[in-house]
Amino acid sequence: MRIHADNTNVLLASIRNGKPMTLRQQLCLTVQLSVPAIIAQLSSIVMQYIDAAMVGHLGAEASAAIGLVSTTTWLFWGLCVAAATGFSVQVTHKIGAGDIPGARAVLRQSITATLVFSLLLAVLGTAISCMLPDWLGGDFSIRRDASLYFFIFSLFLPALQMNFLAGGMLRCSGNMNVPSLAGVAMCILDVVFNFLLIFPSREWHVAGISFTVPGAGLGVEGAALGTASAEAVVAGILLWYLWNRSDELKLAGEQGSFRPTATTLKKALRIGLPMGIEHIVICGAQIMTTVIVAPLGVFAIAANSFAITAESLCYMPGYGIADAATTLVGQSIGAGRRRLTRSFARITVFMGMGIMGLMGVLMYLFAPQIIGLMTPVVEIRELGVMALRVEAFAEPMFAASIVAYGVFVGAADTLVPCLMNFFSIWAVRLSLAALLAPSLGLKGVWIAMCVELCFRGMIFLVCLKRERWMRKV
Repeated sequence: MRIHADNTNVLLASIRNGKPMTLRQQLCLTVQLSVPAIIAQLSSIVMQYIDAAMVGHLGAEASAAIGLVSTTTWLFWGLCVAAATGFSVQVTHKIGAGDIPGARAVLRQSITATLVFSLLLAVLGTAISCMLPDWLGGDFSIRRDASLYFFIFSLFLPALQMNFLAGGMLRCSGNMNVPSLAGVAMCILDVVFNFLLIFPSREWHVAGISFTVPGAGLGVEGAALGTASAEAVVAGILLWYLWNRSDELKLAGEQGSFRPTATTLKKALRIGLPMGIEHIVICGAQIMTTVIVAPLGVFAIAANSFAITAESLCYMPGYGIADAATTLVGQSIGAGRRRLTRSFARITVFMGMGIMGLMGVLMYLFAPQIIGLMTPVVEIRELGVMALRVEAFAEPMFAASIVAYGVFVGAADTLVPCLMNFFSIWAVRLSLAALLAPSLGLKGVWIAMCVELCFRGMIFLVCLKRERWMRKV
Protein backbone atom coordinates (compact mmCIF):
# COMPACT_ATOMS: atom_id res chain seq x y z
CA MET A 1 0.00 0.00 0.00
CA ARG A 2 2.91 2.32 0.76
CA ILE A 3 4.35 1.82 -2.75
CA HIS A 4 0.91 2.52 -4.22
CA ALA A 5 0.62 5.72 -2.15
CA ASP A 6 4.09 6.88 -3.18
CA ASN A 7 3.28 6.38 -6.87
CA THR A 8 0.03 8.33 -6.44
CA ASN A 9 1.89 11.19 -4.74
CA VAL A 10 4.46 11.30 -7.55
CA LEU A 11 1.72 11.55 -10.18
CA LEU A 12 -0.15 14.22 -8.21
CA ALA A 13 3.10 16.15 -7.89
CA SER A 14 3.38 16.04 -11.68
CA ILE A 15 0.13 18.01 -11.88
CA ARG A 16 1.32 20.65 -9.42
CA ASN A 17 4.80 20.93 -10.94
CA GLY A 18 3.61 21.33 -14.53
CA LYS A 19 5.20 18.11 -15.80
CA PRO A 20 3.72 16.47 -18.90
CA MET A 21 1.53 13.40 -18.27
CA THR A 22 0.85 10.63 -20.76
CA LEU A 23 -2.65 9.21 -21.22
CA ARG A 24 -1.49 6.06 -19.44
CA GLN A 25 -0.31 8.08 -16.44
CA GLN A 26 -3.62 9.97 -16.35
CA LEU A 27 -5.58 6.71 -16.46
CA CYS A 28 -3.35 5.19 -13.79
CA LEU A 29 -3.79 8.17 -11.46
CA THR A 30 -7.55 8.20 -12.03
CA VAL A 31 -7.80 4.53 -11.13
CA GLN A 32 -5.51 4.91 -8.11
CA LEU A 33 -7.69 7.69 -6.70
CA SER A 34 -11.00 6.16 -7.75
CA VAL A 35 -10.61 2.66 -6.28
CA PRO A 36 -10.19 3.69 -2.62
CA ALA A 37 -12.82 6.42 -3.09
CA ILE A 38 -15.25 3.80 -4.42
CA ILE A 39 -14.46 1.54 -1.46
CA ALA A 40 -15.17 4.44 0.91
CA GLN A 41 -18.49 5.19 -0.79
CA LEU A 42 -19.47 1.53 -0.89
CA SER A 43 -18.64 1.10 2.78
CA SER A 44 -20.94 4.03 3.55
CA ILE A 45 -23.87 2.49 1.70
CA VAL A 46 -23.09 -0.99 3.03
CA MET A 47 -23.57 0.52 6.48
CA GLN A 48 -27.03 1.73 5.46
CA TYR A 49 -27.70 -1.68 3.95
CA ILE A 50 -26.71 -3.34 7.24
CA ASP A 51 -29.07 -1.05 9.16
CA ALA A 52 -31.91 -1.77 6.75
CA ALA A 53 -31.32 -5.53 6.84
CA MET A 54 -31.14 -5.67 10.65
CA VAL A 55 -34.17 -3.47 11.16
CA GLY A 56 -35.99 -5.37 8.40
CA HIS A 57 -36.05 -8.43 10.63
CA LEU A 58 -38.05 -6.44 13.20
CA GLY A 59 -40.99 -6.20 10.77
CA ALA A 60 -42.54 -3.91 8.18
CA GLU A 61 -43.47 -1.14 10.63
CA ALA A 62 -39.90 -0.73 11.93
CA SER A 63 -38.60 -0.57 8.36
CA ALA A 64 -41.28 1.93 7.37
CA ALA A 65 -40.44 4.14 10.38
CA ILE A 66 -36.85 4.58 9.21
CA GLY A 67 -37.91 4.80 5.57
CA LEU A 68 -40.33 7.62 6.36
CA VAL A 69 -37.60 9.97 7.68
CA SER A 70 -34.74 8.70 5.51
CA THR A 71 -35.16 11.43 2.91
CA THR A 72 -34.99 14.09 5.63
CA THR A 73 -31.84 12.55 7.11
CA TRP A 74 -30.32 12.69 3.62
CA LEU A 75 -31.26 16.37 3.45
CA PHE A 76 -29.35 17.16 6.66
CA TRP A 77 -26.54 14.84 5.57
CA GLY A 78 -26.26 16.72 2.26
CA LEU A 79 -26.11 20.10 3.99
CA CYS A 80 -23.16 18.86 6.05
CA VAL A 81 -21.44 17.65 2.87
CA ALA A 82 -22.02 21.02 1.20
CA ALA A 83 -20.55 22.89 4.17
CA ALA A 84 -17.43 20.71 4.14
CA THR A 85 -17.04 20.95 0.35
CA GLY A 86 -17.13 24.74 0.42
CA PHE A 87 -13.80 24.62 2.23
CA SER A 88 -12.23 21.45 0.81
CA VAL A 89 -12.41 22.74 -2.79
CA GLN A 90 -10.47 25.83 -1.68
CA VAL A 91 -7.89 23.51 -0.14
CA THR A 92 -7.48 21.41 -3.29
CA HIS A 93 -6.96 24.56 -5.41
CA LYS A 94 -4.29 25.80 -3.02
CA ILE A 95 -2.55 22.43 -2.97
CA GLY A 96 -2.61 22.39 -6.78
CA ALA A 97 -0.98 25.83 -6.77
CA GLY A 98 1.65 24.66 -4.25
CA ASP A 99 0.35 26.92 -1.46
CA ILE A 100 0.52 24.46 1.46
CA PRO A 101 0.46 27.11 4.24
CA GLY A 102 -2.63 28.63 2.63
CA ALA A 103 -4.29 25.21 2.48
CA ARG A 104 -3.65 24.65 6.19
CA ALA A 105 -5.03 28.08 7.03
CA VAL A 106 -8.30 27.25 5.24
CA LEU A 107 -8.43 23.91 7.06
CA ARG A 108 -8.16 25.59 10.48
CA GLN A 109 -10.93 28.01 9.64
CA SER A 110 -13.13 25.24 8.25
CA ILE A 111 -13.09 23.32 11.52
CA THR A 112 -14.62 26.25 13.40
CA ALA A 113 -17.10 27.23 10.72
CA THR A 114 -18.47 23.75 10.02
CA LEU A 115 -18.69 22.86 13.70
CA VAL A 116 -20.83 25.91 14.40
CA PHE A 117 -22.98 25.14 11.35
CA SER A 118 -23.55 21.52 12.39
CA LEU A 119 -24.47 22.52 15.94
CA LEU A 120 -27.15 24.86 14.58
CA LEU A 121 -28.37 22.08 12.30
CA ALA A 122 -28.53 19.69 15.27
CA VAL A 123 -30.68 22.15 17.22
CA LEU A 124 -33.04 22.45 14.25
CA GLY A 125 -33.25 18.68 13.77
CA THR A 126 -34.02 17.89 17.38
CA ALA A 127 -36.63 20.66 17.48
CA ILE A 128 -38.62 19.29 14.54
CA SER A 129 -38.17 15.57 15.28
CA CYS A 130 -41.53 15.21 17.05
CA MET A 131 -43.54 16.84 14.25
CA LEU A 132 -41.67 15.43 11.25
CA PRO A 133 -43.45 12.03 10.88
CA ASP A 134 -46.82 13.78 10.97
CA TRP A 135 -45.69 16.32 8.35
CA LEU A 136 -44.62 13.45 6.07
CA GLY A 137 -47.99 11.74 6.34
CA GLY A 138 -46.72 8.63 8.12
CA ASP A 139 -49.15 6.15 9.65
CA PHE A 140 -49.75 6.71 13.37
CA SER A 141 -48.27 3.28 14.19
CA ILE A 142 -44.78 4.26 12.97
CA ARG A 143 -44.58 7.90 14.10
CA ARG A 144 -42.96 7.31 17.49
CA ASP A 145 -40.09 5.21 16.13
CA ALA A 146 -39.60 7.55 13.17
CA SER A 147 -39.42 10.57 15.48
CA LEU A 148 -36.96 8.89 17.85
CA TYR A 149 -34.70 7.78 14.99
CA PHE A 150 -34.48 11.31 13.58
CA PHE A 151 -33.92 12.81 17.05
CA ILE A 152 -30.87 10.61 17.68
CA PHE A 153 -29.57 11.25 14.15
CA SER A 154 -29.80 15.01 14.78
CA LEU A 155 -27.95 14.84 18.10
CA PHE A 156 -24.91 13.32 16.39
CA LEU A 157 -24.78 15.76 13.44
CA PRO A 158 -21.60 17.53 14.70
CA ALA A 159 -19.76 14.18 14.69
CA LEU A 160 -21.08 13.45 11.19
CA GLN A 161 -19.94 16.91 10.05
CA MET A 162 -16.41 16.35 11.33
CA ASN A 163 -16.40 12.97 9.60
CA PHE A 164 -17.27 14.58 6.27
CA LEU A 165 -14.83 17.45 6.76
CA ALA A 166 -11.81 15.35 7.71
CA GLY A 167 -12.48 12.74 5.02
CA GLY A 168 -13.08 15.41 2.36
CA MET A 169 -9.88 17.27 3.23
CA LEU A 170 -7.81 14.10 3.01
CA ARG A 171 -9.35 13.17 -0.34
CA CYS A 172 -8.75 16.64 -1.77
CA SER A 173 -5.10 16.36 -0.77
CA GLY A 174 -4.93 13.12 -2.78
CA ASN A 175 -5.09 10.73 0.19
CA MET A 176 -7.92 8.36 -0.67
CA ASN A 177 -6.62 5.36 1.28
CA VAL A 178 -7.17 6.57 4.85
CA PRO A 179 -10.82 7.65 4.30
CA SER A 180 -11.39 4.32 2.54
CA LEU A 181 -10.00 2.29 5.44
CA ALA A 182 -11.96 4.46 7.88
CA GLY A 183 -15.13 3.68 5.95
CA VAL A 184 -14.50 -0.05 6.20
CA ALA A 185 -13.85 0.33 9.94
CA MET A 186 -17.11 2.24 10.30
CA CYS A 187 -19.01 -0.64 8.67
CA ILE A 188 -17.49 -3.14 11.09
CA LEU A 189 -18.28 -0.93 14.09
CA ASP A 190 -21.81 -0.42 12.80
CA VAL A 191 -22.40 -4.17 12.65
CA VAL A 192 -21.08 -4.65 16.18
CA PHE A 193 -23.00 -1.73 17.71
CA ASN A 194 -26.22 -2.60 15.89
CA PHE A 195 -25.93 -6.25 16.88
CA LEU A 196 -25.66 -5.27 20.53
CA LEU A 197 -28.21 -2.45 20.53
CA ILE A 198 -31.04 -3.48 18.18
CA PHE A 199 -31.79 -7.01 19.37
CA PRO A 200 -32.49 -8.30 22.91
CA SER A 201 -30.29 -10.81 24.71
CA ARG A 202 -30.68 -14.26 23.21
CA GLU A 203 -29.43 -17.83 23.38
CA TRP A 204 -27.09 -19.08 20.67
CA HIS A 205 -26.16 -22.68 20.03
CA VAL A 206 -22.86 -23.42 18.29
CA ALA A 207 -21.35 -26.91 18.04
CA GLY A 208 -23.55 -28.13 20.88
CA ILE A 209 -22.52 -25.28 23.17
CA SER A 210 -25.13 -22.80 24.40
CA PHE A 211 -24.28 -19.26 25.40
CA THR A 212 -26.08 -15.95 25.88
CA VAL A 213 -25.46 -13.12 23.44
CA PRO A 214 -26.03 -9.76 25.19
CA GLY A 215 -28.33 -7.20 23.64
CA ALA A 216 -30.13 -4.00 24.61
CA GLY A 217 -33.27 -4.75 22.57
CA LEU A 218 -33.76 -1.11 21.55
CA GLY A 219 -35.06 -1.82 18.04
CA VAL A 220 -35.19 1.28 15.83
CA GLU A 221 -33.61 3.37 18.59
CA GLY A 222 -30.70 0.91 18.71
CA ALA A 223 -30.18 1.21 14.93
CA ALA A 224 -29.87 4.98 15.25
CA LEU A 225 -27.51 4.79 18.22
CA GLY A 226 -25.37 2.10 16.62
CA THR A 227 -24.87 4.00 13.38
CA ALA A 228 -24.26 7.33 15.12
CA SER A 229 -21.71 5.77 17.49
CA ALA A 230 -19.79 4.21 14.61
CA GLU A 231 -19.72 7.58 12.81
CA ALA A 232 -18.49 9.38 15.95
CA VAL A 233 -15.62 6.93 16.51
CA VAL A 234 -14.45 7.19 12.89
CA ALA A 235 -14.73 10.99 12.95
CA GLY A 236 -12.30 11.02 15.87
CA ILE A 237 -9.86 8.77 14.01
CA LEU A 238 -9.96 10.86 10.83
CA LEU A 239 -9.49 14.13 12.72
CA TRP A 240 -6.52 12.68 14.57
CA TYR A 241 -4.89 11.53 11.32
CA LEU A 242 -5.57 14.85 9.60
CA TRP A 243 -4.14 16.76 12.56
CA ASN A 244 -1.00 14.67 13.08
CA ARG A 245 -0.15 12.58 10.01
CA SER A 246 -1.29 14.20 6.76
CA ASP A 247 1.74 15.24 4.71
CA GLU A 248 0.06 18.30 3.23
CA LEU A 249 -2.44 19.31 5.91
CA LYS A 250 -1.22 18.28 9.37
CA LEU A 251 -1.74 21.03 11.94
CA ALA A 252 0.27 19.61 14.85
CA GLY A 253 2.95 22.12 15.80
CA GLU A 254 1.52 24.73 13.42
CA GLN A 255 0.60 28.23 14.51
CA GLY A 256 -2.43 30.00 13.10
CA SER A 257 -5.91 31.29 13.80
CA PHE A 258 -9.02 29.11 13.76
CA ARG A 259 -11.23 32.17 13.31
CA PRO A 260 -12.80 32.17 9.83
CA THR A 261 -11.92 35.18 7.68
CA ALA A 262 -14.44 37.01 5.52
CA THR A 263 -12.57 36.01 2.34
CA THR A 264 -12.56 32.30 3.17
CA LEU A 265 -16.21 32.32 4.25
CA LYS A 266 -17.23 34.18 1.10
CA LYS A 267 -15.53 31.59 -1.11
CA ALA A 268 -17.00 28.75 0.95
CA LEU A 269 -20.48 30.22 0.55
CA ARG A 270 -20.01 30.69 -3.20
CA ILE A 271 -19.07 27.01 -3.55
CA GLY A 272 -21.14 25.43 -0.80
CA LEU A 273 -24.37 27.46 -0.93
CA PRO A 274 -25.44 26.23 -4.39
CA MET A 275 -24.58 22.70 -3.26
CA GLY A 276 -26.69 23.15 -0.15
CA ILE A 277 -29.56 24.49 -2.22
CA GLU A 278 -29.15 21.56 -4.59
CA HIS A 279 -29.36 19.08 -1.72
CA ILE A 280 -32.46 20.86 -0.45
CA VAL A 281 -33.93 20.63 -3.95
CA ILE A 282 -33.11 16.94 -4.36
CA CYS A 283 -34.10 15.89 -0.86
CA GLY A 284 -37.15 18.11 -0.96
CA ALA A 285 -38.15 16.21 -4.07
CA GLN A 286 -37.43 12.93 -2.29
CA ILE A 287 -39.59 14.07 0.61
CA MET A 288 -42.36 14.92 -1.84
CA THR A 289 -41.87 11.47 -3.35
CA THR A 290 -42.31 10.02 0.14
CA VAL A 291 -45.55 11.99 0.45
CA ILE A 292 -46.69 10.50 -2.89
CA VAL A 293 -45.69 6.98 -1.79
CA ALA A 294 -47.08 7.19 1.77
CA PRO A 295 -50.77 6.76 0.78
CA LEU A 296 -49.81 3.55 -1.04
CA GLY A 297 -49.36 1.83 2.33
CA VAL A 298 -46.71 0.52 4.74
CA PHE A 299 -45.46 -2.10 2.27
CA ALA A 300 -44.88 0.53 -0.41
CA ILE A 301 -43.05 2.87 2.01
CA ALA A 302 -40.75 0.08 3.19
CA ALA A 303 -40.14 -1.25 -0.34
CA ASN A 304 -39.35 2.25 -1.61
CA SER A 305 -36.83 2.78 1.20
CA PHE A 306 -35.21 -0.63 0.70
CA ALA A 307 -34.98 -0.15 -3.06
CA ILE A 308 -33.32 3.25 -2.65
CA THR A 309 -30.80 1.74 -0.22
CA ALA A 310 -30.15 -1.26 -2.48
CA GLU A 311 -29.75 0.92 -5.57
CA SER A 312 -27.11 2.88 -3.72
CA LEU A 313 -24.83 -0.14 -4.02
CA CYS A 314 -25.02 0.45 -7.76
CA TYR A 315 -24.43 4.19 -7.90
CA MET A 316 -21.91 4.60 -5.07
CA PRO A 317 -19.03 3.72 -7.45
CA GLY A 318 -20.10 6.78 -9.43
CA TYR A 319 -19.79 8.96 -6.34
CA GLY A 320 -16.36 7.46 -5.62
CA ILE A 321 -15.17 8.36 -9.11
CA ALA A 322 -16.75 11.80 -8.68
CA ASP A 323 -14.59 12.30 -5.56
CA ALA A 324 -11.53 11.45 -7.64
CA ALA A 325 -12.73 13.81 -10.40
CA THR A 326 -13.05 16.67 -7.89
CA THR A 327 -9.48 16.12 -6.70
CA LEU A 328 -7.97 15.74 -10.18
CA VAL A 329 -9.85 18.64 -11.76
CA GLY A 330 -9.37 20.86 -8.69
CA GLN A 331 -5.61 20.36 -8.55
CA SER A 332 -5.28 20.74 -12.34
CA ILE A 333 -7.18 24.03 -12.18
CA GLY A 334 -5.07 25.19 -9.25
CA ALA A 335 -1.98 24.45 -11.36
CA GLY A 336 -3.47 26.32 -14.35
CA ARG A 337 -3.39 23.28 -16.70
CA ARG A 338 -6.34 23.55 -19.08
CA ARG A 339 -5.67 20.54 -21.33
CA LEU A 340 -5.06 18.26 -18.37
CA THR A 341 -8.25 19.49 -16.72
CA ARG A 342 -10.28 18.63 -19.82
CA SER A 343 -8.64 15.21 -20.10
CA PHE A 344 -9.31 14.22 -16.48
CA ALA A 345 -12.93 15.38 -16.82
CA ARG A 346 -13.56 13.13 -19.81
CA ILE A 347 -11.68 10.13 -18.40
CA THR A 348 -13.59 10.16 -15.12
CA VAL A 349 -17.04 10.66 -16.69
CA PHE A 350 -16.65 7.83 -19.20
CA MET A 351 -15.16 5.55 -16.54
CA GLY A 352 -18.14 6.22 -14.29
CA MET A 353 -20.64 5.51 -17.07
CA GLY A 354 -18.96 2.21 -17.91
CA ILE A 355 -18.77 0.95 -14.33
CA MET A 356 -22.29 1.98 -13.40
CA GLY A 357 -23.66 0.51 -16.62
CA LEU A 358 -22.17 -2.83 -15.59
CA MET A 359 -23.55 -2.40 -12.06
CA GLY A 360 -26.98 -1.77 -13.57
CA VAL A 361 -26.87 -5.10 -15.38
CA LEU A 362 -25.92 -6.89 -12.16
CA MET A 363 -28.64 -5.08 -10.23
CA TYR A 364 -31.27 -6.18 -12.75
CA LEU A 365 -30.14 -9.82 -12.64
CA PHE A 366 -29.76 -10.13 -8.88
CA ALA A 367 -32.57 -7.85 -7.70
CA PRO A 368 -34.45 -10.70 -5.92
CA GLN A 369 -31.37 -11.70 -3.95
CA ILE A 370 -30.47 -8.08 -3.07
CA ILE A 371 -33.94 -7.23 -1.72
CA GLY A 372 -34.30 -10.68 -0.18
CA LEU A 373 -31.35 -9.99 2.12
CA MET A 374 -33.08 -6.91 3.49
CA THR A 375 -36.55 -8.17 4.35
CA PRO A 376 -38.41 -11.47 4.76
CA VAL A 377 -41.78 -9.86 3.92
CA VAL A 378 -42.98 -11.18 0.54
CA GLU A 379 -45.04 -8.11 -0.39
CA ILE A 380 -42.09 -5.79 0.24
CA ARG A 381 -39.75 -8.06 -1.73
CA GLU A 382 -41.94 -8.07 -4.82
CA LEU A 383 -42.27 -4.28 -4.88
CA GLY A 384 -38.56 -3.78 -4.20
CA VAL A 385 -37.48 -6.12 -7.03
CA MET A 386 -39.77 -4.29 -9.44
CA ALA A 387 -38.29 -0.92 -8.47
CA LEU A 388 -34.67 -2.05 -8.89
CA ARG A 389 -35.31 -3.55 -12.32
CA VAL A 390 -36.95 -0.37 -13.55
CA GLU A 391 -34.08 1.76 -12.26
CA ALA A 392 -31.33 -0.45 -13.73
CA PHE A 393 -31.88 1.07 -17.18
CA ALA A 394 -30.98 4.58 -15.95
CA GLU A 395 -27.60 3.79 -14.36
CA PRO A 396 -25.21 4.86 -17.19
CA MET A 397 -26.85 8.27 -17.56
CA PHE A 398 -27.11 8.62 -13.79
CA ALA A 399 -23.35 8.08 -13.71
CA ALA A 400 -22.87 10.87 -16.24
CA SER A 401 -24.65 13.36 -13.98
CA ILE A 402 -22.87 12.17 -10.81
CA VAL A 403 -19.31 12.30 -12.14
CA ALA A 404 -19.83 15.44 -14.23
CA TYR A 405 -21.08 17.09 -11.05
CA GLY A 406 -17.83 16.07 -9.34
CA VAL A 407 -15.94 17.71 -12.21
CA PHE A 408 -17.91 20.94 -11.81
CA VAL A 409 -17.31 20.95 -8.04
CA GLY A 410 -13.56 20.63 -8.64
CA ALA A 411 -13.85 23.70 -10.88
CA ALA A 412 -15.81 25.52 -8.12
CA ASP A 413 -18.72 25.84 -10.56
CA THR A 414 -21.72 24.69 -8.51
CA LEU A 415 -24.51 27.15 -9.40
CA VAL A 416 -25.32 25.82 -12.90
CA PRO A 417 -25.45 22.15 -11.78
CA CYS A 418 -27.78 23.21 -8.96
CA LEU A 419 -30.16 24.84 -11.44
CA MET A 420 -30.04 21.82 -13.75
CA ASN A 421 -30.85 19.47 -10.89
CA PHE A 422 -33.71 21.71 -9.76
CA PHE A 423 -35.33 21.72 -13.19
CA SER A 424 -34.76 18.02 -13.87
CA ILE A 425 -36.09 16.73 -10.54
CA TRP A 426 -39.00 19.07 -9.98
CA ALA A 427 -40.19 19.52 -13.57
CA VAL A 428 -39.62 15.95 -14.78
CA ARG A 429 -39.52 13.49 -11.87
CA LEU A 430 -42.18 14.85 -9.55
CA SER A 431 -44.66 15.74 -12.25
CA LEU A 432 -44.34 12.26 -13.80
CA ALA A 433 -44.52 10.56 -10.39
CA ALA A 434 -47.69 12.44 -9.44
CA LEU A 435 -49.18 11.55 -12.82
CA LEU A 436 -48.29 7.85 -12.78
CA ALA A 437 -48.61 6.88 -9.09
CA PRO A 438 -52.44 6.84 -8.93
CA SER A 439 -52.68 4.30 -11.77
CA LEU A 440 -49.40 2.36 -11.52
CA GLY A 441 -48.64 2.66 -7.80
CA LEU A 442 -45.00 2.39 -6.73
CA LYS A 443 -44.00 1.25 -10.23
CA GLY A 444 -45.13 4.60 -11.62
CA VAL A 445 -42.95 6.46 -9.11
CA TRP A 446 -39.87 4.49 -10.17
CA ILE A 447 -40.60 4.84 -13.89
CA ALA A 448 -40.68 8.60 -13.33
CA MET A 449 -37.33 8.40 -11.54
CA CYS A 450 -35.77 6.38 -14.38
CA VAL A 451 -36.92 8.84 -17.05
CA GLU A 452 -35.70 11.81 -15.04
CA LEU A 453 -32.23 10.34 -14.41
CA CYS A 454 -31.74 9.72 -18.13
CA PHE A 455 -32.77 13.31 -18.88
CA ARG A 456 -30.47 14.65 -16.16
CA GLY A 457 -27.48 12.70 -17.46
CA MET A 458 -28.06 14.08 -20.96
CA ILE A 459 -28.08 17.74 -19.90
CA PHE A 460 -24.99 17.25 -17.71
CA LEU A 461 -23.10 15.75 -20.67
CA VAL A 462 -24.10 18.73 -22.81
CA CYS A 463 -22.86 21.12 -20.13
CA LEU A 464 -19.59 19.18 -19.82
CA LYS A 465 -19.06 19.35 -23.58
CA ARG A 466 -19.63 23.12 -23.75
CA GLU A 467 -16.80 23.65 -21.18
CA ARG A 468 -18.05 26.90 -19.66
CA TRP A 469 -17.06 25.40 -16.30
CA MET A 470 -13.40 25.71 -17.42
CA ARG A 471 -13.47 29.50 -17.48
CA LYS A 472 -11.14 29.73 -14.47
CA VAL A 473 -8.31 27.75 -16.07
